[in-house]
Amino acid sequence: MNKYKICVYAIAKNEEKFVKRWMQSMKEADEVYVLDTGSEDNTVKLLKKYGAIVKEEIINPWRFDVARNKSLEMVPEDADICVCTDLDEVLLPGWRKILEDNYIKNGRVSYTYNWHIREDGKADVTFLLNNIHPREGYYWTHPVHEVLVSNNKNKTQILKDIILNHYPDNTKSRKEYLKLLELSVKEDPNDDRNMHYLGREYMYYKKWDKCINTLKKHLSLEKATWKPERAASMRYIARSYQNLGAINEAIYWYKLAEEEAPNYRDAYVELGLLYYNDKKWYDSINHLLHALTIKNKDLVYINEVFSWDETIYDLLSLNYFELSLYDLSLYHIEKALEINPNNERILKNKSIIEKYKKESLK
Repeated sequence: MNKYKICVYAIAKNEEKFVKRWMQSMKEADEVYVLDTGSEDNTVKLLKKYGAIVKEEIINPWRFDVARNKSLEMVPEDADICVCTDLDEVLLPGWRKILEDNYIKNGRVSYTYNWHIREDGKADVTFLLNNIHPREGYYWTHPVHEVLVSNNKNKTQILKDIILNHYPDNTKSRKEYLKLLELSVKEDPNDDRNMHYLGREYMYYKKWDKCINTLKKHLSLEKATWKPERAASMRYIARSYQNLGAINEAIYWYKLAEEEAPNYRDAYVELGLLYYNDKKWYDSINHLLHALTIKNKDLVYINEVFSWDETIYDLLSLNYFELSLYDLSLYHIEKALEINPNNERILKNKSIIEKYKKESLK
């Protein structure tokens, strides 16, 4: 007999390609509730077919927090545990038993979230998410990049063996994000998290000056104290200056990011790439080798994919090749291929390096 009544809740729009997989992974729950916000495909039909309780409602003007709160309202008050996921996510089997065996009553739960998964199935961006919570006293806030908050002072327990995998639909537009982030910052100009996200969004849209100004505001906020996120803002400022052709400014901000979060690889890798593109081979090598000395990857969303895939070894190989150090170049390109053995460009580069090494021995 189950100890707790566990309910999954979600929002959906035009997710028919994900419904069957998602419902399969949520079947360990007692009930599944979905707020459909205007699907024009078979999402609603399929959700009902596989056992979800569905409500349809158009949210106008659109806000993610409003939609999340309306989906949470669908969950009955006698639910002990609520689990919020999206339809492009998959909970690995056995998650309920882990909850049943370890749950601290009325508490919130953090679990493993594999946000980015490579083609070979390995996760290279993983962090803790905490969207498992009691029914009462919780609500969502912010129009986008919404956050689950609580009136309670419940402690959060960590259950890393509960694993949620993310398989995003990269064809979906995120055009509404910028407008909603601008609204979010307007509503709460002292919220450091959304100020950071807004600056990052400006960078995605190549609005370099707006990115720089917004992220400098982020760094000036009293609440902006989390060093990894501060370092990320500094890196995005550096990228923007780089795209504006202000290379010295970019180097300055990358170095600030290194100082702000010295135990994170990202700024060292990005500066290493800048120096490589600027043909400063030894400077590039120094920063890339330093990045490799950082072995621990914290479970936070800030980590960049390129800091933990084949990129560092690939860049080191290119730098050593430019210096005619073919043994070192070959060593590092082989390390890159251990991580990504099917990269055609790197495979071609290996053949070129081997050719030059052979000729240098004549």
